[in-house]
Amino acid sequence: MKRRTHLITCLLMGLVLVSCIRDEAPNAEADILTCIVPADILKRDPVIENNKVTLMVRADIDLKHQAPEFTLTPGATISPTSGTERDFTTPQYYTVTSEDGNWKKKYQVSYQIAGISTEYHFEEVRKVESLAYTYDVFYDTDKTTGNTIDWASGNSGFAITGVGTKDPASFPTSSMEEGKVGKGVRLETKSTGDFGSKVGMPIAAGNLFMGTFDVLSALTNALKATRLGMPFEHVPTYLKGYYKYKAGETFEEKGKPVPDKKDTWDVYAIFYEVTDKVRYLDGTIVEDNYTHPNLVSVALLDDKDRKETDEWTEFYIPFVMKSGKTIDREKLKAGGYNVSIVFSSSREGNYFRGAPGSTLLIDEVELIYAADN
Repeated sequence: MKRRTHLITCLLMGLVLVSCIRDEAPNAEADILTCIVPADILKRDPVIENNKVTLMVRADIDLKHQAPEFTLTPGATISPTSGTERDFTTPQYYTVTSEDGNWKKKYQVSYQIAGISTEYHFEEVRKVESLAYTYDVFYDTDKTTGNTIDWASGNSGFAITGVGTKDPASFPTSSMEEGKVGKGVRLETKSTGDFGSKVGMPIAAGNLFMGTFDVLSALTNALKATRLGMPFEHVPTYLKGYYKYKAGETFEEKGKPVPDKKDTWDVYAIFYEVTDKVRYLDGTIVEDNYTHPNLVSVALLDDKDRKETDEWTEFYIPFVMKSGKTIDREKLKAGGYNVSIVFSSSREGNYFRGAPGSTLLIDEVELIYAADN
């Protein structure tokens, strides 16, 4: 935190010195920073991505008459204007123009009522591209409603290292053609190069999870940057799917080999209650041994099932209720509980420990839930 404060101070001093020489140039950024709607209609906080805003809302709201408000990067403007009432029975589009007028960004804003899909085939992938790199983002489309949700990964953080290239397979999380059925997910633990070594993060495990990744927080607290959870209106009972796994040759800690230690993979799922004070759980749930007052149940892979295999092998993991926990059925229907599934190519990757080259392949995952009463 001190280092970050010092950096911010230096940047501010630099801005002051520049302003003494010349007037500050108009801002060239064109981003939506926040989206504001009545809190009582939301099932979770708005999710703002590069060119998309997703609002997961209650089923009883009138989608035809919604007027979201936006805060933008300084000096930017938005069209239609913030607070304009529009019909969100289908996604609506907004254009943000930078203060200098040279940059425009088109955003899709959607209100989603239905819950998330429970079968994941990993066939749907889109590319995030820049001049220097390209990486994959997995998403799922609900067959009934057409709503989509994105799977999160640490790829956006890995992009900062400069190691990734225009080949998506150079990133820790990527699509593969030879899944169990159709395409699948490839998670590979990667070296983060000179940049990662300098900041004490020498490796990046391939990961995939339900939630969001806060890339701005990743360098200061990677565990808290991993924000777990999507609204789920059922009680999960089992998590199943198929995997292949091959550990990398040399396990590393702080960038140095650890003799006689072998890497392994991980998958887990959590189901928890959302409150005003706890909007989401983060990666520290592992550090805390899967304990938290809001945690209702957890599905953990048994150590004996963490095998290396070059054949598609099924995992089938029960959700175990935490002692003394009960389900509020009305709150469940209102979207007051979240679920998250997490995969990693290195079990200790969240501490930047693992073997470069460790590779986990995942496909045909299903979240099984109890019949609604």
